Amino acid sequence: MKATLRVRLSAHDAHYGGGLVDGARVLGLFGDVGTELLIRHDGDEGLFRAYESVEFLAPLHAGDFVEVEAELVSVGKTSRKMRFEARKYISPRPDLSESAADLLDAPVVVCRAVGTCVTPAAKQRRK
Repeated sequence: MKATLRVRLSAHDAHYGGGLVDGARVLGLFGDVGTELLIRHDGDEGLFRAYESVEFLAPLHAGDFVEVEAELVSVGKTSRKMRFEARKYISPRPDLSESAADLLDAPVVVCRAVGTCVTPAAKQRRK
């Protein structure tokens, strides 16, 4: 089972010079798409517990369009393991004009991660 989310990163997402977006923004998007996947699977948004691995592979900038995908890779009694990937597919071209952009020939993978969420039943026991 998979879920996908597409967004455009704005100037508000830029955290560093040159319009660079920090990695925390991508992890937030992983949380959003993971929540959708849990609702589809369990009818509840669950609770994110941990990342096993996170790899930042390429930079993101304000104006980039990014697609994030979550895939459910294993289902336990009280946990769900997911694989995440973020891909940039449109980049701005400020060298041409303020509104110019390029549709990339192939999406660029900017981040990959693996994480675990707990189910509604496990969430109740933690309270």
